[in-house]
Amino acid sequence: MDPFSAEGELLNIHNAFHQGQYQNVIDFDTSSLSPENTLPARVLKLRAKIALGQTEEVLAEVEGEEDTPDLAAVKALAQHAAGDAESALKTAEQLAQAESENGTVQVLCGTVLQAQGKSEDALALLTRHSDSLEAVALIVQIHLQQNRTDLALKEVQAAKRWAQDSLLINLAESWVGLRVGGEKYQSAFYVYEELASAPSTSSPLSIVGQAVAELHLGRLPEAEAALSAAIQKYPDEAELIANTIVLNVLSGKDTEELISRLKQVKPSHPFLTDLEEKSAFFDTAAAKYAPKVSS
Repeated sequence: MDPFSAEGELLNIHNAFHQGQYQNVIDFDTSSLSPENTLPARVLKLRAKIALGQTEEVLAEVEGEEDTPDLAAVKALAQHAAGDAESALKTAEQLAQAESENGTVQVLCGTVLQAQGKSEDALALLTRHSDSLEAVALIVQIHLQQNRTDLALKEVQAAKRWAQDSLLINLAESWVGLRVGGEKYQSAFYVYEELASAPSTSSPLSIVGQAVAELHLGRLPEAEAALSAAIQKYPDEAELIANTIVLNVLSGKDTEELISRLKQVKPSHPFLTDLEEKSAFFDTAAAKYAPKVSS
């Protein structure tokens, strides 16, 4: 097989994964890939299964193959997704120490470390990357979660020097743009609109991005139209449900049914975690001002 063709096929799988086309990733025929591309393609397929909630299947598939660092990193990610935070963190920390130069370890274990509140450890691991677009994208996400938009923007600008036309860098620039605001909202909208409108790149995630940009631009009816059409097509897509909840709050509509659906689809979703934390804070604050009635 032509090595350039094989490399292009692997890039197609990468792009499909980052567009949220997980079933397409799983269905890709990788039998003709070169040996050096077979493992990266397998890792992407396993990650797609994790994204679709098939964690037990992934854990069973990699059982006994932990000597391969890439597959051990997949196991850590699957453990985390399955709710076994302790085992996931232990595996991720061990791999971060022993296999810090491995690109898959950097991204997947960095993801686990960040998800468990170890941002500095995640960044220390990720910054060891060698021109890894995924590592750059994850570093940008971490900086945005830290409210360090300046560092996220710096990371994107540096990556654009060597990956100008990359899908991931374009997406990362859009994430930063949605945080910076102003004219950057419109720029981000154009990126997501192009992805959402093309059959080859349309996915729930691209539609969510388009709708979020619409919200920032104050175009609630357009955002509602995009999300409503998408949620009909992908009723169990957690990000669509979560963003529709936000839209309904802004529009003054009831959210109870959607919150219940999100709890069924993905009970560990950050939106629900954040909602529970804020509800607990409110209850604590309200209790301080509760009227005291003497008997």
